[in-house]
Amino acid sequence: MSTSKTKENKYNIAVIPGDGIGSEVMEATISVLNNLDIDFDYTYGEAGDACLEKTGTALPQETIEIVRNADACLFGAAGETAADVIVKLRQEMKMFANLRPVKAYPNTNSLSDNIDFMIVRENTEGLYIADKEELTDEGAVAKRVITREAEERIIDYAFQYAKDNGKSKVTGVHKANVLKKSDGLFKEIFYEVGEQYPDIEKEDFYVDATAMYLITQPESFEVIVTTNLFGDILSDEGAGLVGGLGLIPSANIGNDGALFEPVHGSAPDIAGKGIANPIAMMLSAVMMLRYLGENESADRLDNAILTLLSEGKVLTGDLGGNATTKEVADEIIKLL
Repeated sequence: MSTSKTKENKYNIAVIPGDGIGSEVMEATISVLNNLDIDFDYTYGEAGDACLEKTGTALPQETIEIVRNADACLFGAAGETAADVIVKLRQEMKMFANLRPVKAYPNTNSLSDNIDFMIVRENTEGLYIADKEELTDEGAVAKRVITREAEERIIDYAFQYAKDNGKSKVTGVHKANVLKKSDGLFKEIFYEVGEQYPDIEKEDFYVDATAMYLITQPESFEVIVTTNLFGDILSDEGAGLVGGLGLIPSANIGNDGALFEPVHGSAPDIAGKGIANPIAMMLSAVMMLRYLGENESADRLDNAILTLLSEGKVLTGDLGGNATTKEVADEIIKLL
């Protein structure tokens, strides 16, 4: 999950603040990145609700090209146009893997202190493909597409991720008892691909059972791989295990590009107040640094975030504190 760049290179980072609190958490994160020993060039692009109102399109072609020409992209948040922005960007850039880590940090009301797993979500098919949904005389129909090529790719990615990151078990999640053909194929492929990784334990659960096990035994999971809709739902449940959406980053990875974004959305109720938690955006930047091969800087930033949360002195309201977004960023910079 890294490029071949070295520290001698300058990185061109596409930056899309987007809607709501996106611009606030992005500004805080950029200020932190600028205090690392890395040379970043930022190219800003517009997307989202405000962009739609201003230009007539939620995702201009110019923004797509900015992402296409960048080494990586940082994305803040999209509001009502999220499907037209982030889903389209994933498709345009063929970012087939969506990585959503769920990890317990101090002072975050985590269900357990030992939660640390990765959800690997297929990003390109399933129910989230807009052109497979249509209105009918009776109501509406959505077509769920599961292909062998896409599922082999994502399942192999999950097993390789486990191998590369010292994980000993991968859990496949599906609903093959009801969706016998589509999820039956997913389960079949899961074990076929798993045979190539004999040292990694394999298990599979129905998605409803998984939702329960995430509550009753979250420490038992290491890597979860699943289809698009199931992965989206389970990752939000995972956020609830570890203190909320303000702490969940994500990565969208493809062969030709990568985009990093917090899971929390645009949060219009607190937008403009300067109180949004920037940690998820900063943790997304940590994932970006690892993708770029800047592991030392990724560790520095990750450790600074861990120290801030452990000390519990500078926390935003969602974590029981009263710090502003900027105060959190300033404290992270001090800790760096």
